[in-house]
Amino acid sequence: MAEKRNIFLVGPMGAGKSTIGRHLADQLHMEFYDSDHEIERRTGADISWVFDVEGEEGFRKREEQMISELTELQGIVLATGGGAIKSANTRNRLSARGIVVYLETPIEKQLARTQRDKRRPLLQTEEDPKDVLERLSQEREPLYQEVADYTVRTDEQSAKLVANQIIQLLGL
Repeated sequence: MAEKRNIFLVGPMGAGKSTIGRHLADQLHMEFYDSDHEIERRTGADISWVFDVEGEEGFRKREEQMISELTELQGIVLATGGGAIKSANTRNRLSARGIVVYLETPIEKQLARTQRDKRRPLLQTEEDPKDVLERLSQEREPLYQEVADYTVRTDEQSAKLVANQIIQLLGL
């Protein structure tokens, strides 16, 4: 049997990376990992606490290390954090070690999906969440596009339909 390729999901917060990733992994009989959950599991603390104690820079170092380790596995679906692609090392690892799917989502959908979520440190500021998401989009959109093998919009479909669309796109 041919070796299973890894599938890495990138995109902004609220794009559905974790939910879609779980559907993909189930349908393809692959292991699913979420880099944020793995960081929380290893540190014993939630992402917000890591941000509070170590700042974004400290968190990004942990994230880069975790993604480096996870991408060395075979036959996995990995949901990355929205800002993981800020690291050139992470972008290179994702590109070299699997198929990268960018889950593209408009700001309005991100706002709707994240408005009650208190586990998103970058939105827990005095700044208007829409302004934060627009700023992050301007900064990260070119990086998502740079690393992506495929781009799939997630705004008007269920997670299961998006997972099916990705499976078809990849010819799996």
